[in-house]
Amino acid sequence: MKMFHVLVLFCLCCCHLIGVFSESVSVMEGDSVTLNSGLTKIHEDDDILWKFGAKKSLIAKISIGKNMFSTFNDVPDGRFRDRLKLDHESGSLTITNTRTEHAGDYQLEINGAKLTSKTFSVFVYAPLVTPNITRDCSSSSSPSSNCSLVCSSVVNVSHATLTWYKGISVLSSISVCDLSISLSLPLEVEYQDKNTYSCVLNNPISNQTTHLDINTLCHTCADQGLPLLSIVLISSAAVAGSLMIVVTVVIFCICKKCRKTVETQEKDKTDSASSKPTTQQNKSKTESVYENVPRKR
Repeated sequence: MKMFHVLVLFCLCCCHLIGVFSESVSVMEGDSVTLNSGLTKIHEDDDILWKFGAKKSLIAKISIGKNMFSTFNDVPDGRFRDRLKLDHESGSLTITNTRTEHAGDYQLEINGAKLTSKTFSVFVYAPLVTPNITRDCSSSSSPSSNCSLVCSSVVNVSHATLTWYKGISVLSSISVCDLSISLSLPLEVEYQDKNTYSCVLNNPISNQTTHLDINTLCHTCADQGLPLLSIVLISSAAVAGSLMIVVTVVIFCICKKCRKTVETQEKDKTDSASSKPTTQQNKSKTESVYENVPRKR
């Protein structure tokens, strides 16, 4: 029984001497984040250790007795190089120019009059892009009914949500976790709707909003027939032009053939006319030859 009391007293002492705390911290990628030790001043007999990740790699150490204020930039894989700063008064750790690779668990250990351990869960979020609202002209809704819209956004962050609002009321939403995909969310409104609509992309520390202008977006599809009409007219003009070229070529060939025929006929006439005197001349010569020959009685 005495041994049991000693064991209980030992456990109570350990619980009194060891403080374990945890805290979540969120930061935008590119910004700095400070992990506060909770101390206002480091005591002379305090040793402070900062560790990162599941392997608890040592990234910073403070020892007042040894006058040591060290950061280990190349641990575990160089991701903290030139990014770690220690506060010499409080022992707090600052990470500058954060990247998504700096997200994870950071453990603070303070060894002094009592042992204190604190864990920081750090979340790093990439900046959000503004969502884009477009008219969905492929919708089956007739032009006289509702106006179909789509709000979309390309995200490369975790825990992002895309939401349609009517005033301050949520109409619909879609979320993504740890993926890089394109989010899209449809909405149908009446052409004469006077309510205010907005599309919001948000994560735990920031948001981007685009407000809907019904008068502008819900009349864009009617104008999309013009390009098609232009294409038809241009195609018709091209066909007509090609046809004109073919007709011109045919007419040219016919005219050329007719001209050749006329020239051939004229040449034949010329040849015919030139050959007749020669025959008569030859005949005259023949007659003159036999003219002096005595005729038989």
